[in-house]
Amino acid sequence: MNLPQILAHRGAGFQTTGTAAYGLPEDSVVFGASEWMRSLRVTLEAVANSSLPVLIEGESGTGKIIIARLLHQWSPVAAGPFVQVSCPAIPGTLLESELFGYEKNSVNGDRHKHGDSLIAPKGGTLCLDEIGELAPALQAKLLQLLQNGKFCPIGGRQDSGADIRVVFATNRELEAQVESGTFRRDLFYRINVVKLQLPPLRERAVDLPVLSDYFVDLYNREFKCDARPLSPALIRKLQRYHWPGNIRQLENLMKRYVVLGTEEVFKDEIDAKKSSSSSPTEMLLEGSMSLPDASREMRRNFERNLILKALEVNQWNRRRAARALNISYRALLYKLKESQCEIPSTD
Repeated sequence: MNLPQILAHRGAGFQTTGTAAYGLPEDSVVFGASEWMRSLRVTLEAVANSSLPVLIEGESGTGKIIIARLLHQWSPVAAGPFVQVSCPAIPGTLLESELFGYEKNSVNGDRHKHGDSLIAPKGGTLCLDEIGELAPALQAKLLQLLQNGKFCPIGGRQDSGADIRVVFATNRELEAQVESGTFRRDLFYRINVVKLQLPPLRERAVDLPVLSDYFVDLYNREFKCDARPLSPALIRKLQRYHWPGNIRQLENLMKRYVVLGTEEVFKDEIDAKKSSSSSPTEMLLEGSMSLPDASREMRRNFERNLILKALEVNQWNRRRAARALNISYRALLYKLKESQCEIPSTD
């Protein structure tokens, strides 16, 4: 049984792409004109020919899996399959057996699955999506694989070799998880050999015209519609929006626009959130906030983010977070109340 056949019997959380059908956008669409993405492309091209582990970080919806697929497509193992596994979508014990296989009688006694493990095939790329949610037991086994290229199936007594490139993607800050003890420090340094940081859409607003034209063309063909490109006025408006869902949010909006054929679809999504989502900088440039007020708001936002980061690193224990911030416990409580932060208490 080959790898595509194996995955055909597996549920949500597993996806594979064969040797030819990648379905990726053109490079000009993926990388656009932003300096950040152009720099990322240079790094991607340089690392593609190596076997080094690659960690792709970025907010949800920024295109991490597309970059992982490009890395595979440009690599020497492109003739092999690209296997994407969503770590949080699969229970830990099932994920372990699917990744590493298991010996006869070790799980259900009815078949020998060592040859069916995802990492056994020669060549190809395994992409572990949302690696920050991998169970601790699996983190240890993955570390062994990265250290010596070997793994042991469940119930097995002998290690087996693996010849597959591993790429990791996450929307979490793994360093914070390392500090909080939820992610192994040694594994972090093993996978953090080459880091590709994807910018949020709000940081590459210059690429919105290219992205919107691409989605209009793509979904005009798919839905057999004839929607026009977005107007320059709307493009400028979209470039000022903060895009919490990033490119995925834009894509869904473009689908709606192509089918309905009216730019009004953007009004409900963007204008309704404008008052709560506009940054102090945007409001200052629009004339709806003065410079002193914008400065105060930016300071408050910066302080609030620092406090939330300290709380997250200290597992939401407010006393430890206060010590880390070098402020009193009472001062921290006051600042939390002032910023209206609702957080779990583990004091």
